[in-house]
Amino acid sequence: MTKEHLLLSSVQNDRVKQWAALQEKKHRDRQQRFVIEGIHLLKEAIAAQAVIEAIIYDAEKGLPGEIAALQSRVDSYTEWYKATPHVLAKCTGTNSPPPLFAVLAKPQADDAALFKPNGLVVVLDGVRDPGNVGTIIRSADAVGADAVILGSGCVDLYNPKTVRSTMGSLFHLPIIEGELRPLIEQAKQQGIHIVGTSLQATQNCYEYSWKQGSWLVMGSEGDGLSAEVEALVNQTVIIPMAGQSESLNVAMATTVLLYEALRQRQYS
Repeated sequence: MTKEHLLLSSVQNDRVKQWAALQEKKHRDRQQRFVIEGIHLLKEAIAAQAVIEAIIYDAEKGLPGEIAALQSRVDSYTEWYKATPHVLAKCTGTNSPPPLFAVLAKPQADDAALFKPNGLVVVLDGVRDPGNVGTIIRSADAVGADAVILGSGCVDLYNPKTVRSTMGSLFHLPIIEGELRPLIEQAKQQGIHIVGTSLQATQNCYEYSWKQGSWLVMGSEGDGLSAEVEALVNQTVIIPMAGQSESLNVAMATTVLLYEALRQRQYS
């Protein structure tokens, strides 16, 4: 028998206050939870068997049919609520809230995929724009990269804007948050090539052999790689520019390099 979905109508409700607090990193870290918004992300979370603690939908519009059809695939411990638009807006930090949101437990970081002999890993150093980080995660997912590493200077993976911009790809591959130096040093000890980009590089990205184990290290557009990380890079490449543009943004540049890696690995 299906349990009745309780109605949440007050922003002063303790649960609502807890969920609304997840808009801030310090509360996400403290609670070890994060919020996803919208039907697509929830479907991705269900398919990935993520730990979904609660699903909250618009009481006026009702539970979307696409999600209702998946109820049997949601764990029995997941709590279901219907809420007023005011509550939805409070918890998602927007005046035009989505038809539903969900509260998920942060997954445990698993670095087992990082050190494969011929692996492909994306490493981000100080990339603070959530849209860029989300796009890079999507691109890494699209080419079948083994993992993404976010250095300590990057935007929080569970920032709502980052989560939205991944379009569900954060559920598809391991994403590790941590200090870069010890991880890169460990990778180098195992024979993995650490590749960065440079306008002064003598080798273009189409000449480099991406078939070997490679960690692609990308920095922010304004600052580039930190000195500490740059010192650990043992190969730099340049993306050729045929037109007058001086550079690409970090998400576009990373995507170009990842697709060259895919081309070499699977289509040459």
